[in-house]
Amino acid sequence: MPKAEEYKRNQFELVEVSVTGNHEIAPGVHLISWKRTHDFRPGQVVKITADPSITPRIYSICSGNDESEIRVLFNVKEDGLLTPWLASAIPGTKIWTCKPYGSFQDGKKSAWWIATGTGIAPFYSMFRSGISENKILIHGARQLNQFYFEDELEWAMGKRYIRCCSQEQSCNVYPGRVTKYLEEINELPVDINYYLCGKALMVVEVRDFLISKGVPYQNILAEIYF
Repeated sequence: MPKAEEYKRNQFELVEVSVTGNHEIAPGVHLISWKRTHDFRPGQVVKITADPSITPRIYSICSGNDESEIRVLFNVKEDGLLTPWLASAIPGTKIWTCKPYGSFQDGKKSAWWIATGTGIAPFYSMFRSGISENKILIHGARQLNQFYFEDELEWAMGKRYIRCCSQEQSCNVYPGRVTKYLEEINELPVDINYYLCGKALMVVEVRDFLISKGVPYQNILAEIYF
């Protein structure tokens, strides 16, 4: 077997791990964890399945890269094959996962992180890994209880943490979608990177808007959630 093919096979090889925790942090939204066995770079993803015979799904890691566990944030889809089962998993339940991989990674350069829903996961991993000093985080959600980890993020990032809520209102929360918030900014910086993570519609809309404002295409990096 050629070395490239062998590396790819080993990289995505599924191994059995035991669930160490499973918490419903908002209605229908869970944070599941297992013991970390490999190093990873914040922003990377893992594949998860209940059984090797079932096609795995891809999820962003939602924990710091120096923590002892890997955590994943997910929405329960009632008609899904995996998430209803994952939601019921208790400590000791066996799941199958692969080594972390992916290129959605940030460094020390100034950047804006833009997320919707559980798309906050890779940015929370970056935050927990100490990569947030010169970042602005914009998180969009439909309801106020969908701003996951908001107390921690608000305390640490202050005014650099912006929440946009489209269906409910509260003080210190922008009343509208992420795209509307961006449209009201007079001048966007064009010499920084923009990281987008969430549903495809948001990613496409924000990417097109940023380009229309003069942000180079290569400065926009995206991770789409399906």
